[in-house]
Amino acid sequence: MNLPSTPSFSLKNKRALIAGASSGIGLACAVALAEYGASVTIAARRAKKLEELSASLKNKGISTELVELDVSKTDRTLQIINRLDPFDILVNSAGIAKHSFSVETKEADFDDVMSVNLKGAYFLTMAVARRLMSANKSGSLINISSQMGLVGGQERAVYSASKHAVEGFTKSIAIELGGSNIRVNTICPTFILTDLTKPTFDDPKKLSWIKSKIKSNLKIMSRGDVINFMQTYQRITQNMFKYMPKYASIIFNLNSNHQIKSAVYKKK
Repeated sequence: MNLPSTPSFSLKNKRALIAGASSGIGLACAVALAEYGASVTIAARRAKKLEELSASLKNKGISTELVELDVSKTDRTLQIINRLDPFDILVNSAGIAKHSFSVETKEADFDDVMSVNLKGAYFLTMAVARRLMSANKSGSLINISSQMGLVGGQERAVYSASKHAVEGFTKSIAIELGGSNIRVNTICPTFILTDLTKPTFDDPKKLSWIKSKIKSNLKIMSRGDVINFMQTYQRITQNMFKYMPKYASIIFNLNSNHQIKSAVYKKK
């Protein structure tokens, strides 16, 4: 019997820069990329946190480069990127939030958020892209955006505005750089418990608001919970045939656990 094989996933010989790697999503991305073989450079403002992360990775047999980087300082960012070899992968997870009722927004808070989340993200992406283009290399540039880049939320007008802007410039840059074989994308996480979101999770009123936006038949996942992906695949398949009726039709019979019991497939 010839068994199917899963695609290999190796980032060996790939250089990855993770900005905002000292905590949260950035830290998790740094660990994941390193485990898959990438040569990882971790960057953030907090040098001590970077050293702790580097030491932890070293204990697992993974070496990293450290760069103290404040993305809001665009001139300094450009100097650092230009003196390093081109990066095949960028994960920009640097970000801050200063939440307040919109009519009480302080100009200084507005400028601080935009300086990191928008200006910093934009010019870091541009700096890495220019190095790739000058070396005639392909690459993948990823900005960690937010669901707030797609919707709005209480006391999040400034943060949401910054992430909507990230969505906009990422789409535009993706069009421009596609011809150079450089992919540019965002990832839009919802509420994830990190140092950045902990104050929100610690506020019972705000946590209640978050939970109220989750469909009643869903629940907040806990460590160790199992996800039934079968239901997701079924919905994808059903929608695929629903919206492509010219090619095929399919009828699913599901059991009580919402799993496929039988299916009738008809080719048009």
